[in-house]
Amino acid sequence: MANSNNSNRVEVPEAKEALNRFKQEVASELGVPLKEGYNGDLTSRQAGSIGGEMVRKMIRSQEEKMSSGQ
Repeated sequence: MANSNNSNRVEVPEAKEALNRFKQEVASELGVPLKEGYNGDLTSRQAGSIGGEMVRKMIRSQEEKMSSGQ
């Protein structure tokens, strides 16, 4: 049975814009041509590389905060 809650929903409106900026930054670093709006022309590999790198950066940032005692 499908869950009616959308787990991709951003609860804090300010966070949505920050995540979009972060996604654009990562795409630029990776050389993926991400544009505003529809990006259906990206390959699965390109789209996945953006999400994967975002997760790696978030984990690295959290690990650094934890090791520095913040």
